[in-house]
Amino acid sequence: MHPGNLWGGRLDAIDSDRAEAEEEERRRNMTEWDRGALHSQQLSAEHQRNQLDETQQGWLLAPQDSWKKKRKKYVNLGCISVSRTVFMWTVGSIVVLFLVVALPIIIVKSLPRHKSTPPPPDNYTLAIHKAIQFFDAQKSGKLPKNNRVSWRGDSGLKDGLPDVVGGLVGGYYDGGSNTKFHFPMAFSMTMLSWSLIEYSQKFKAINEYDHMRDVLKWGTDYLLLTFNNSATRLDHIYAQVGGGLRDSESPDDIYCWQRPEDMSYDRPVISLTTATDLGAEVASALAAASIVFNDKPTYAKKLKKGAETLWPFFRNKNRRKRYSDGQPMIQAFYNSTSMFDELMWAGAWLYYATGNQTYIQFATNPSVPKTAKAFANQPELMVPSWNNKLPGAMLLMTRYRLFLNPGFPYENMLSRYHNATGVTMCAYLKQYNVFNRTSGGLIQLNMGKPRPLEYVAHASFLASLFADYLNSTGVPGWYCGPTFVSTQVLKDFAKSQIDYILGDNPLKMSYIVGFGKKFPRHVYHRGATIPNDKKRRSCREGLKYRDTKNPNPNNITGAMVGGPNKSDQFHDIRSNYNASEPTMSGNAGIVAALISLTSSGGYQIDKNTMFNGVPPLYPPAPPSPKAWKP
Repeated sequence: MHPGNLWGGRLDAIDSDRAEAEEEERRRNMTEWDRGALHSQQLSAEHQRNQLDETQQGWLLAPQDSWKKKRKKYVNLGCISVSRTVFMWTVGSIVVLFLVVALPIIIVKSLPRHKSTPPPPDNYTLAIHKAIQFFDAQKSGKLPKNNRVSWRGDSGLKDGLPDVVGGLVGGYYDGGSNTKFHFPMAFSMTMLSWSLIEYSQKFKAINEYDHMRDVLKWGTDYLLLTFNNSATRLDHIYAQVGGGLRDSESPDDIYCWQRPEDMSYDRPVISLTTATDLGAEVASALAAASIVFNDKPTYAKKLKKGAETLWPFFRNKNRRKRYSDGQPMIQAFYNSTSMFDELMWAGAWLYYATGNQTYIQFATNPSVPKTAKAFANQPELMVPSWNNKLPGAMLLMTRYRLFLNPGFPYENMLSRYHNATGVTMCAYLKQYNVFNRTSGGLIQLNMGKPRPLEYVAHASFLASLFADYLNSTGVPGWYCGPTFVSTQVLKDFAKSQIDYILGDNPLKMSYIVGFGKKFPRHVYHRGATIPNDKKRRSCREGLKYRDTKNPNPNNITGAMVGGPNKSDQFHDIRSNYNASEPTMSGNAGIVAALISLTSSGGYQIDKNTMFNGVPPLYPPAPPSPKAWKP
């Protein structure tokens, strides 16, 4: 029982009245609160409302992800939708890339091009332009319309007629006379071909490649006439057209001083049934030229056929004889002293041209170099010339070893050729005292005899070429006994000798007509000494032009004369023909040497063209097996 319920009944009415009384009492008290306290309370409430507004304001200014992530926007590209941010970065990158890379390229491409001035050509390039022109001045026959020598015309149009079917029209006069000597002519064509094969890119770089091929073809077209190139077996070959004897007073190429265009005397043709060296040299020229003209298959095939037709003719033991034996009109000028060097030479060239192993087997047969005295180490046999092909033949076969390395059964002989070539190159160097030198530095390869420059030019070419062979195989040099010699030493030797010819000598004279400011003006040459005035001089009327002290009316540009004596002295007079007469073989040597040394077209040789006709040395790899099929 509740203590407040004294009567024992329910308390609901009592509680309700009490609550109403308390509420009424609270309301009366409210009116009596201190007004200051109430005011303070109102200020506190107002401050709380202001704080809430600042918090709400902070929420609105805070980063998105601090309270709520903002919804991403997208760009509709049709097939796909990408983020607007990614899209803007991509477009921006493309624009930047365009401005940085593409725009400068477009601007550069749109500007007018100004070609940089190429470096001036070196002296070797300038000289070779001259030296090649000599062959244009020596042409016989009906000259082309674009003949480069204004004072030359058609000549020798009846050569060989009526004795030779079709005649022997064309070819080249050898030097200052009007004789066509086939032996040095063929050698000259072989050397020109060799230089064209090795340095074709250099001839192209100086714009002389087509000119050189024209010069070569003029010679090889004529050499094909010197034997019956359509026959299967030969019984003779023509060795010479014209000529004469020095003491003769009969009208001929020696007695008469006439322009080739004015010749009216008989020009005999020398036909030989035994001419091993001549046949081998003509075959070498045709074989080498066929490699040069491998882009003209019909002509190359004709040249190779001619070379192979000659092979059994000059290999026949019953016909083994030097071509000059018993021939006074040959012996006085181009007397051959050996024939086995030409056999080695021809074997190498025929192999490179045809790929027939018969030829390389012959060239590496030990009996051939033995008979030719290839390994005798005699100084006179180390001097390349129209009469000695040993240094050239051994270098040519050294090339085979260096680049193709055929191995057995050729390795033994090829290595001996390689060693002999190295010995020859050592002999050219001053420190070994094999050959004397003039005080001006010219090597005396012909032992102080006249016409030294021809021998120097050919030796310089072989030395420069051997250095290029070694450089192309990554070999820095070779050994002279125990001493290792750099290839640069060989290049320096070749340059020193050719520089001497071009004017770096005690007389400061260039021995190539038309090159430099000082060069021979009284060259021993019939066509160059007689004015080109449409007047014909008789056999003896031309002598006054030979004997005058006046300079030649026609400069035979590019002709390399015989050269100075062993004291570096040169007398520029016609009567001294050993010093002042040019020759075909001499100019072939200087052209080859110059092109090997010029910087035009780079310093590399053509390693592959020489071997286009050589078949693979090893059997081809078997075909790969067929793909496996389950």
